[in-house]
Amino acid sequence: MQTRFTPAQLTDPVIREADAILRKCVHCGFCTATCPTFVLRGDELDSPRGRIYLIKEMYERGGPPPAALVKHLDRCLSCLSCMTTCPSGVDYMHLVDSARQRIEQHPELRPAGDRALRRLLAWVMSSRSRFRLALRMARLTAPFHGLLPARLRAMVELAPARLPEPSPALRPQVFAAEGPRAARVALLTGCVQAVIDTEIIESTVRLLTRHGVEVVVSAQAECCGALSYHMGQVDSAKAKAKTVIDAWWRETGEGGGAGLDAVVINTSGCGSMVKDYGHLFRDDEPALAHRAQMVAALAQDVTELIEKVGLKPAAIPTGQRVAYHSACSLQHGQRIRSLPQALLRKAGFEVREAAEGHLCCGSAGTYNLLQPELSSLLKARKAANLEATEPDMIAAGNIGCLVQIGSGTDTPVVHTVQLLDWATGGPKPECLGG
Repeated sequence: MQTRFTPAQLTDPVIREADAILRKCVHCGFCTATCPTFVLRGDELDSPRGRIYLIKEMYERGGPPPAALVKHLDRCLSCLSCMTTCPSGVDYMHLVDSARQRIEQHPELRPAGDRALRRLLAWVMSSRSRFRLALRMARLTAPFHGLLPARLRAMVELAPARLPEPSPALRPQVFAAEGPRAARVALLTGCVQAVIDTEIIESTVRLLTRHGVEVVVSAQAECCGALSYHMGQVDSAKAKAKTVIDAWWRETGEGGGAGLDAVVINTSGCGSMVKDYGHLFRDDEPALAHRAQMVAALAQDVTELIEKVGLKPAAIPTGQRVAYHSACSLQHGQRIRSLPQALLRKAGFEVREAAEGHLCCGSAGTYNLLQPELSSLLKARKAANLEATEPDMIAAGNIGCLVQIGSGTDTPVVHTVQLLDWATGGPKPECLGG
């Protein structure tokens, strides 16, 4: 793609990075075939190629972003399916992230109610206590949800009917490995997942320790900043990210701790964020940039670590039919496309792949709350494809996907680690009758 930036414009590091990304695009249009919003709407501006043109025009012209860019970029799920498809290696992720940050610098572009909602979501969902309170309040309004505006109605409908009590596994502590120690890792406990489904972290700890992994739960290693970041709120996101980086840094040998072999993450949306910390802090002061890069290099999805230490043989009769949903942040963001399925098969499950596995389920962080109409269409499509495999259960590796798909099907939905934990000696997941 030809660009027309002036030498003065290229002194801006954001525009300089955008220029390098834009020049890789060859207009081929392969991305349109795998873009969820283009598949739904058939609008070129709701495709990656169309958004790239809008971003290019914004940077070249200068000044506030145009209204068209705000509308069509807000409809982008950041699922990154386009990056998997792109033959030219266009870094759409960082191009879109920078454009969203530029939009956020011009709050007047959005109505006051929209601005308030986006700020509220970032503030509430990144705090366990605030999020728990919000979910309880949402349940109180459930009988009247049909009278609410679409966005508020979507929030109420996604709120679980019952919240588990906070898990003891969330407290700062060290879980000893069973048998000879194969690795020492820090575990991201998270924010949303820690409130909605405590079984996941408990299954993760059991699974890891059973496989000889010492698990460190560090104080303040909670929210990774992803929810804020993908709404363009970069300062808030970096503050949260710095908190977890510092917490994990203190556990490394350089930070004075006992050392870490990995930082393990069981929510793939968070994993994509943490693995990108090096880029996020690339222009910060050298010590912080170094710590961020080190943490990013240590970050692994839980399935990556289990594959390295070696999955134990199944301890129970398995063979159940599992429809596997590959979260976008796992298959497109982290490029982990077949490992979870391979582990489930090794544990004895019959894994069934659904049609259109590359398409997003419509969760995408806060997308199902900010774009409920498009999100609902994607949810129905995803649920139908998964149910067509006639599974006994549906598995995924990201809490947003679990909640989204679970609200569109009666088939039990579980995290991959819950099945691996159960197969190797842990309790049967509650939703399966455990």
